[in-house]
Amino acid sequence: MPIAKISPSLLSGDFGILAAECKRMVSHGADWLHMDVMDGHFVPNITIGAPVISCLTKHLNAFLDCHMMVSHPEKWVDDFAKAGASLYCFHIEATQDASALIDQIHAAGMKAGVAVKPKTPISTVMDLGHKMDMCLVMTVEPGFGGQRFMAECMPKVKELRAKYPDLDIEVDG
Repeated sequence: MPIAKISPSLLSGDFGILAAECKRMVSHGADWLHMDVMDGHFVPNITIGAPVISCLTKHLNAFLDCHMMVSHPEKWVDDFAKAGASLYCFHIEATQDASALIDQIHAAGMKAGVAVKPKTPISTVMDLGHKMDMCLVMTVEPGFGGQRFMAECMPKVKELRAKYPDLDIEVDG
């Protein structure tokens, strides 16, 4: 079974001093940094893009876990790879061909993650466990911080772990 990793979200951080916030998280033991990328289409809010990731990689050496809450996630793979993203996690609900997108992400030199919204059955990703590097189980609706944890989503984690004991599983919420 994989060891637990700490990957704090920077969504609630001060974007005016984002590099300093990232350094603070890493200095206090964060293994990864969870970067919430929102395009205003897949979710109503807009946050950061590849240029911000590129700037951050100049100031810190950290594993950047990019949670892509975007429509058409295949369009942004190369930009985020060039910017220095470590893991590119797209929503299963945002793509027609998740397997091909995972291949595209790997070809660009990043780890591939697949995220599942609370109402989406975990069965939609179960056949991808051998290809994806991580599965992100959402326990809140994507796009907003500060929501109530939806414990009813946790059986998805148990089902994933039973089938894929070595898969990294991330819980967001």
